[in-house]
Amino acid sequence: MARPFPIPAFRASGAGTRRSPVLFGLSVLFLTTLLATGCELPRAHGDPTAVIVAAETELWYSIEDEFRAQMEPPIQTVRQERPFRITPVDPDVESGWGQLRRFRQAVLVGSADTPWMEEALAKVSGPIPEAPALLEVENVWARGQRIWILLVPEDDPGQAVTDLAGSVLETMDTQFREFVRTRQYVSGRDTLLADSLAANVGFSMMFPNVYRYTVEDSVFRFRNDNPSPRELIREIAVTWLEPAPDEDPTQEELEEWRTQLAANYYVDPQELDLTVVTFEPIEINGIRGVEFQSAWRSLPDAWPAGGPFVVRALRCPEQDRMYLMDGWVYAPEREKYEFVLQLQNILNTFRCHP
Repeated sequence: MARPFPIPAFRASGAGTRRSPVLFGLSVLFLTTLLATGCELPRAHGDPTAVIVAAETELWYSIEDEFRAQMEPPIQTVRQERPFRITPVDPDVESGWGQLRRFRQAVLVGSADTPWMEEALAKVSGPIPEAPALLEVENVWARGQRIWILLVPEDDPGQAVTDLAGSVLETMDTQFREFVRTRQYVSGRDTLLADSLAANVGFSMMFPNVYRYTVEDSVFRFRNDNPSPRELIREIAVTWLEPAPDEDPTQEELEEWRTQLAANYYVDPQELDLTVVTFEPIEINGIRGVEFQSAWRSLPDAWPAGGPFVVRALRCPEQDRMYLMDGWVYAPEREKYEFVLQLQNILNTFRCHP
């Protein structure tokens, strides 16, 4: 492997700003108008992966298996997780419906003449279609809320769920991915680091400002262990083979590479936990390669720990390099899906710079 130039550590410094009295006055006017028009609704609560499903008890029993199959497909982290947590409720009998209906995401399943469905349908502009149909409205019982209305026929509600619930999941997942991307970059994008990598090393990725990096040999490690490494670690390592091999690496070759990488460069040694594995070809920003996902765990005589990882091998023919990168997460007693998405968001910004 060729040894690249070290990256100069650039960081931007912020400067104070003075607020214009005219803009301040306009802001106050806007806020006053907003409060006057929207303060009657409370703010939605619940985390972005929580979904309330409102349905009469008998109907829910008839559609539960199919609904969960459509809305809770397994995703790979350390184990098979679910992207969203579904909580069913019958508004006709559940005393807590008054609070649950204010969650930020809810799916209402039933017929158009159901009283609590009618409240949501009142927000629909235009005529109400006949069942089966799927409608989406906002801010029914709370601000910042999104409601999906799944109108099902009495004779075959399960088929309506089969046909339409997948669209709800797709929309929810797209919105959740955007939420994750926005939240992870709330500290700002480290454009200076990306420019320095491009100019001095030959590749770039866009990291949030909270990541720090180290360089040893030709291995670049980018790490975010905020708020504490005991609670959460996200790390990405990047290196390359030059000249690039003729063939893409096999899963076994990537297993061996990652094992050596962890042994030689990571603070705590890791071994592979191949209980759940995916290995497939990918294309990122026009760059082709392969991706290998599975899990790591600490060595038997170490403190028990583990988490998911994402390994990619991407070709840059104009450089005659094959880049190898490994992103991993440590998040004990927490769902891992959001953190895997964070790694993928960063890895998806990879670019070659001849």
